[in-house]
Amino acid sequence: MRLRNLLSLLLLIAPLSAHAAGSPLSLSLKEAIRMAVEKNLDVRAELYNPAQFEADINRNRSMYDPQLVLQTNYSDATTVSATSGAVIGNQALSLNSSLSRLLWTGGTASVTFNNGYTNNTALTSNWQSGLGVSFSQPLLKNLGKEATEVAIHISRQSKFASLEHFNARLLATVAQVRIEYFKLYSLRQTRDVKKVSLELAQKILVETKARVKAGVLPAMEVLNAEYGAVTREKELNDAELAVSNQVDVLRLLLQIDGTVTDLTTTDQPSLDRVDVVEGDAVKQALNNRPDIREQKRNLDLFELQTKNYSQKMLPDLIFAASAQLTGFDNTYQGNVNKVLTADYPVWNVGLTFSYPLGNGAADNDVRKSRLKTEQALLQLRSLEESSVKDVRAAMRNITAGYRQIEVSARGRAFAEERLRSFMKKNEVGLATTKDVLDVENDLAISKNDQINAVVGYANALTTFWQVTGELLEREGIRVVESDADKLYSVTR
Repeated sequence: MRLRNLLSLLLLIAPLSAHAAGSPLSLSLKEAIRMAVEKNLDVRAELYNPAQFEADINRNRSMYDPQLVLQTNYSDATTVSATSGAVIGNQALSLNSSLSRLLWTGGTASVTFNNGYTNNTALTSNWQSGLGVSFSQPLLKNLGKEATEVAIHISRQSKFASLEHFNARLLATVAQVRIEYFKLYSLRQTRDVKKVSLELAQKILVETKARVKAGVLPAMEVLNAEYGAVTREKELNDAELAVSNQVDVLRLLLQIDGTVTDLTTTDQPSLDRVDVVEGDAVKQALNNRPDIREQKRNLDLFELQTKNYSQKMLPDLIFAASAQLTGFDNTYQGNVNKVLTADYPVWNVGLTFSYPLGNGAADNDVRKSRLKTEQALLQLRSLEESSVKDVRAAMRNITAGYRQIEVSARGRAFAEERLRSFMKKNEVGLATTKDVLDVENDLAISKNDQINAVVGYANALTTFWQVTGELLEREGIRVVESDADKLYSVTR
């Protein structure tokens, strides 16, 4: 009767995880995913890349910042006149300033205020000043806002590609959390099966010894029972070790404090059948997979670079103009007054044309950029074709996984009935202890097969949602550009 009661426990074992000594942390799947998104070191490190590109964007925008230049110089020289032999002293002082700024057209505008003082002992001392403006504008190469801000656009496209790469890292991490979470669940279920198997083997050993002592069974049956108990004890130790190792895997993945003694899963894999349509799944993958979107961003970047290099093949024609009000006097005040009267204007206008004969550098830059663009197109096609293959394989795994659940359930039912039959045979001497232990081991294997089938189906769904790129959306996770911008903003 005790043996039958233990058998009933083996057949009806509930999917409950045993608690380790201490205070375990119970985790739902959503809580585990949230912790990974917020704390996983690889995910957090990946977010620094788009934040760095945000720094590049703002650095390139700073080209429009006005530039102030202040310059001063003093010289003192003594010379001897070649004609009179007199010693002549020369002192010169310059105080110059300018304020310039790049324009979105590609041109540069500046305001200058220059002051110079000279003192010659043979002649007189005087001040000379000039207040002026100047403007230069490329008319062919580097003309326009698009050419001027190409570095900004490249940094922005790079940031978008980096965000997609972050999405891919996040997608892989969430998929890993789901897989590792259900793996811990399955290992705990396997451990519980091993526990009951060991208890049953120990009960069989006790009853076998009693029956051998009573002369009902030969002494050899004790050895069979002892071997069965020892074998199951080893299997339980291995299962305990596997659970402990898996707890550490999740602890690292979720960055859980080391003071937590154990982790328990509160959610079980879903047994609901999921029907998918291949056309919809392929379309979802082509539109939403982060690696495909990243490659499209890279393609846009290469096309932008090609367009910029093509523009640089044009000749360099620069228009320049300047105007200046000047003054000259032996006192600084008089000199400035003459500047303000605008009686001595100076202006200049001109064109500068330059073009390298052959223009080999620009030509090869364009060729190389076009080769990169064509290469990126091929890589994009390869990614798209691989994604279609991945989707189809994932769909087949879902179908096979669901069938496997049904098959493993039938196998367990057969194993249970088989064990009941052998238990009855053993009671009347028609089956040996070894036969019962072998059949019980078959039942344990079938139970583990059922556990693995349930978890395998959950993993097949996870993989399918990963290869279609919809896993993050299903888990309510959305990455926006401001996530990286916040990291950039708080960094000083």
